[in-house]
Amino acid sequence: MSQSKKKLTKRQLRDGISAKNHDKSAKSTGKRPLKGKNQPGTSQQNMAPKPKIQKAKKLIQRSPNQEVQQRARNLKAQRIDLEQMEPVRLQKALAASGVGSRREMEQWISQGLVRVNGKPAQLGDRITPEDEVMVRGSTINIKWPDRLPRIIVYYKQEGEIVSRDDPQGRVSIFDRLPQTASSRWVAIGRLDINTSGLLILTTSGELVNRFAHPSFEVEREYAVRVLGELTDEQKQNLLTGVELEDGTAKAQQLWEQGGEGVNRWYNIIIKEGRNREVRRLFESQGLTVSRLVRVRFGPIPLPARLKRGQYYELNELEVASIMSWAGLQQPSKNRRR
Repeated sequence: MSQSKKKLTKRQLRDGISAKNHDKSAKSTGKRPLKGKNQPGTSQQNMAPKPKIQKAKKLIQRSPNQEVQQRARNLKAQRIDLEQMEPVRLQKALAASGVGSRREMEQWISQGLVRVNGKPAQLGDRITPEDEVMVRGSTINIKWPDRLPRIIVYYKQEGEIVSRDDPQGRVSIFDRLPQTASSRWVAIGRLDINTSGLLILTTSGELVNRFAHPSFEVEREYAVRVLGELTDEQKQNLLTGVELEDGTAKAQQLWEQGGEGVNRWYNIIIKEGRNREVRRLFESQGLTVSRLVRVRFGPIPLPARLKRGQYYELNELEVASIMSWAGLQQPSKNRRR
């Protein structure tokens, strides 16, 4: 294989290292290139050290009957016929394959660093599984969504953030969750550091968009504890709509769940995912939220047996049901050759 087509790691592609320079560096020093925090020019002064993080435990469910298990195995083995797949925007395919972000890919395409079938790529180009894509002289193995994605639900705890990069060194949910072999987990919507409850993660970018994009208006249900009690007038205000700094917001449904002493619990359903929206809705009525738990997102509820800090991976039948709800392509009955 020629040097121009030698594959690089995703880290090398992101750092802009060419295959030729990579080989020269390794040969001249006799050492492997430095990685991570030991790499020259990488400053760690502004990064707070992270504490030792305990991995999340997996919720073990009772095994279904043999018929259900066989159906799940069949689904796992099936593939979507690649010839039937619609062309995908080049930058989207590269980002989904882990080369970099979409914005980075758009910049690289504009700079002439990406080629499709030997020709310089242009913004707006779409590719199919038959196309050969090269980035900075290295062939990229595009990951096509030709099989069911993976989906996990995680009971997020207060104090955890939903981000991979944090200068303050706080605990991230990605530190707790298991790694994927050939892709990466993407969170469907975020929960702020003081909010707990249901967090859905998947390997499908299309599924993330179907859940989180405002145009789909997917329901989000929260259990809310407040200091005080809503009057009938305040409840009607929240259901009719109140003006927040970023526009009108309202509850689709709102009902009381009881409480003890001065604390009252309510369940609220909204169809948006604006920053701190539930908290701001109650604050608009003069009430402070002391605890907030997401208990449902779209068709996925927080499992009753799932404890804080635990996760559960949906089986193939459950994933197929979610894909059907989302109106996304599922594996065909014939296995890909």
